[in-house]
Amino acid sequence: MPVQPAAVRDFIADQPAFAKLPEDDLDAVAAQVVPIHLNKGETPAWAGDPAGGIALVRSGSLEVRTVTGEPVVRLGEGDLVPASGISGGDAVLRVAVLEDAVLYRIPAEQILRLRAAHPHFARLLDPQPGERLRAAHGRMDPASRREVRDMIRRPPEVATPGTSIADAARHMHRASVSCLAVVEDGRLLGIVTDRDLRNRVLAAGRDPAGPVSSVMTPDPFQIDDTALVFQAEILMGRHGINHLPVMCGAELVGLVTSTDILRTHVRSVAFMAGDIARRDDAAGVAAAVKPLPDMVHDLVEGGSSAYGIGHAVSAVTDATTERLLGLAERRLGSPPVPYLWMALGSQARNEQTACSDQDNALVLSDDYDEEAHGDYFKALAEFVCDGLAEAGYPLCPGGIMARNPRWRMPLEAWRRAFERWVREPLPEALLNASVFFDMRPVAGPPSLFRDLQRHVLELTGSNGLFLGHMVRNALTHQPPLGLFRNFVLISGGEHHRSLDLKHSVLAPIVDLARVYALDAGSPVVNTHDRLVVAGETGKVSRDGARDLVDALEFLGLVRIRHQARLMKAGKTPDNYLSPQELSPFERGHLKDAFAVVKLMQSAALAAYRGGMA
Repeated sequence: MPVQPAAVRDFIADQPAFAKLPEDDLDAVAAQVVPIHLNKGETPAWAGDPAGGIALVRSGSLEVRTVTGEPVVRLGEGDLVPASGISGGDAVLRVAVLEDAVLYRIPAEQILRLRAAHPHFARLLDPQPGERLRAAHGRMDPASRREVRDMIRRPPEVATPGTSIADAARHMHRASVSCLAVVEDGRLLGIVTDRDLRNRVLAAGRDPAGPVSSVMTPDPFQIDDTALVFQAEILMGRHGINHLPVMCGAELVGLVTSTDILRTHVRSVAFMAGDIARRDDAAGVAAAVKPLPDMVHDLVEGGSSAYGIGHAVSAVTDATTERLLGLAERRLGSPPVPYLWMALGSQARNEQTACSDQDNALVLSDDYDEEAHGDYFKALAEFVCDGLAEAGYPLCPGGIMARNPRWRMPLEAWRRAFERWVREPLPEALLNASVFFDMRPVAGPPSLFRDLQRHVLELTGSNGLFLGHMVRNALTHQPPLGLFRNFVLISGGEHHRSLDLKHSVLAPIVDLARVYALDAGSPVVNTHDRLVVAGETGKVSRDGARDLVDALEFLGLVRIRHQARLMKAGKTPDNYLSPQELSPFERGHLKDAFAVVKLMQSAALAAYRGGMA
């Protein structure tokens, strides 16, 4: 039966590599398609086909094997058959037909023409799923996250501590700047601004011949050059400052001002954080957080990355937590001993979404005495956790919160808990480890956190036996991709025929990144950043790390966009996606992302020997 070009064209247009081609090109390809009918059990070879032709599976299933018969991958509807499987000569792959199949072969001249005319087509045609994800990523996410260093337009203007006030003022005038950094031997000592010259010199009648160090602001707030722009804005808004030194390690690399910030497009995040900080009770804090879903929707519509949105949402949670802690202390009085409020899970990783629950803990000074101090910290933890719940962060179903006395301990007790989990990696210990190894300080003395983090990294770094158990535990989260590259959907219940985007889709990448970071002894907790470190330190190949980063960003965007669609429709955001919500383009790359994760899980199992070392 002759093939119908219209039907062929419609099928081809639904496939990721072809979906973005112009109409004329799709028509030309469809007119040249040659259907190939294959019977179950065949091992076809197409001797004489020009090199560079490809075939699309229209129906049925096939298995690609090496010349020695080892299986490589199974293919179903819409998948590409590698060129070496349909060309003659010294093919390095063979195709076995598992079920009666129909292929659409597209001649080499058409493929070569499209490759030359459309560079993205060549990338999307790559047989490696990681490469196809990279090609799709730029088309789905046009905006990238913006870091503070992107705002630096010039080197910082500097003075020494002994520079006279008058000379400093003349320097600022000549350079047309409103701030000078005061630096000695490469070390930032302070800053002096035009406001300092007005208030501390002119208004105070100070001698302009005096040293600028006498009127500077010493030890100013600083920010790392890799921080996101909205984080700088929140810091400046929270402390009422207009000038912020930007550091690369210990080196001053620039100064950003409130005017620089005004040029950015992240006002909503900083506005919410500022509004939260001004509220006087838990109900007011909850009201200030109420626009969070709208903010997330705006970020999605604006093309923000999943990485950037996760940081933005987590920053709002941090601001909410800090304000609730301040209100608790105002109600209860000053804390009897120092304490650290610690974020866990997705908040710690800066990966929260609009429907994240709360995971947190309290690290208390070793001066803590349960009888004398227990009631205070019980009341503080309950006030904050209840306030977070009122603000839209549900209580953790597993009870991993500071209100649970089990997760409200002195520093030494925390050290012993981690030692026990690492020494005896039983199922409950591994479950705890998967949560508590993602930790970040929100409020309190940094020394309490540094001491605990240093101890944890000493316990786990290069600890092959424990990390092997972590890998084996991580494999309980498997990407929902079946043997024939079909989606494995939830069966029955409220979320029938859907994908669990949290536990089945993103958790496998989060779990792998955690293992790599612990092995490397790295303190970073964000999943993207952990994967970058893993590639740089050789804990995983650079290509493998890059593939996982791309899979993480793609899957994160799928999740956030699903939630944004629900919010736009006035529904509660969740983590359950029907594949029918996605375009064929997105469904194809969803499968590619799952294939990348499955491959990297297998590599991790081999590298760490599943805890059996």
